[in-house]
Amino acid sequence: MDAAALARVGEQLDTFAGEVFSSLARKDQRATAGVYVRGLMLDGRRKSMQPMAQRLQVDHQRLQQFVTTSKWDVAPVRKTLSRRACDLIAPDAWVIDDTGFTKDGDRSPGVARQYSGTLGKVGNCQIAVSVHAASDAASAPLGWRLFLPESWDDRSTTDPDAIAAITARRKRSAIPDTEHHRTKWEMAIEMIDELIEWGRIPPAAVADAGYGDATAFRLALTEPASTTSSPSRAPPAPIPATRSPRRRPTAAAGAHRPRAIRARPRAAGTWSWRPDVRPCGP
Repeated sequence: MDAAALARVGEQLDTFAGEVFSSLARKDQRATAGVYVRGLMLDGRRKSMQPMAQRLQVDHQRLQQFVTTSKWDVAPVRKTLSRRACDLIAPDAWVIDDTGFTKDGDRSPGVARQYSGTLGKVGNCQIAVSVHAASDAASAPLGWRLFLPESWDDRSTTDPDAIAAITARRKRSAIPDTEHHRTKWEMAIEMIDELIEWGRIPPAAVADAGYGDATAFRLALTEPASTTSSPSRAPPAPIPATRSPRRRPTAAAGAHRPRAIRARPRAAGTWSWRPDVRPCGP
């Protein structure tokens, strides 16, 4: 939106930012959060700190510090946003997917040559795994996770030189020591667990075959959260499959019937995977 449109909704936007960032401890943090939201809403292709600061006519270091070094817990902010999104959209389903962001260099966290559905091919990009609330009218993200390829995980190799290079790369990008490579479906399960703990109730869930073909992912949706939230756990035993010359492998009879989400009350919704339905594209 342009400056005039932003001025018309300025009071509403301030109220929104005040609610979303109410968990921030300091008054100056909450004030800068509101400025940052205004920068995101204003017209302009680039949403990095300097271009936004120029449009807002503020010091870009103020925005830079808020995003990169100011200490505040993102979980309460995401929790509030997820509630607002679900209340507004009244979703028919949660959509589990991943998105690619094209990059030119090799310094952005998690960047690597990898397949991106956004590009439709292998390219130099970052990948973000997401859970969206969706209806026929709108959609909004409930959770995002940055995917770290194995090339960014110092535990993926035993070569001392490679470990040193990866460690330096991670430090330069400020990647926490606790963050390591996990499969995309494991990241999706983590987000689903978190959202359910926050009281978000999924009416249904959809994912393409990149997730649904993973037996461990399908089984994790029906297991207690305490057994699925750790990415270091061993994957569940595969479901016995029968093969047909005309169809891809299908699970044993009854294996795909809907079950209560993650051993919670059936009122929380049900999950199911239809092996006979596949999305278009790769």
